[in-house]
Amino acid sequence: MSAPQDLQSEAAQAAPISPEEAQAAAEATQADAAAAQVNEIESLKAQNAELAEQFLRAKAEVENIRRRSEDEIAKSRKFAVEGFAESLLPVLDSLEAGLSIQEATVQQIREGSQATLKQLLSALNRNKVVAIAPAAGEKFDPHQHQAISMVPAEQEANTVVTVLQKGYLIADRVLRPALVTVAAPK
Repeated sequence: MSAPQDLQSEAAQAAPISPEEAQAAAEATQADAAAAQVNEIESLKAQNAELAEQFLRAKAEVENIRRRSEDEIAKSRKFAVEGFAESLLPVLDSLEAGLSIQEATVQQIREGSQATLKQLLSALNRNKVVAIAPAAGEKFDPHQHQAISMVPAEQEANTVVTVLQKGYLIADRVLRPALVTVAAPK
């Protein structure tokens, strides 16, 4: 730089700022700050609108998933019963066929009943219905057995003496407990 410019630069730095210039500089700084705040507010509004839209989409998606799940559960229940009923239809057919025979002998009725019982047991097994028939001397299980009475017996106490009626499980859940008599303590 040249010497006169250096002097002007030093004079400008040394010269006091007039109140008008100071006020103008302050207003310019405030205007810049206000503009920055307006930009930030606009940015936050846009971000808020985007988040609100995402929230509404997520809420709608959750509602759709809930509705679809309820429909699936209803269909599962409906078709589970349908499958079980379908497996019992051959048993029904056999019973009707056996009853339609007018002059059946006792032997024929017995054979027909045994065949129908096999069909019924097969249908129950396919649908996970299993008999609970504890053997004599088996430990009493209150989750699967219902004690009708306690009787004196030669076997260990709290063991099954006789089964009065079979119980049944369906997929490891007790449908009906077995009715049993239990050995009394000695």
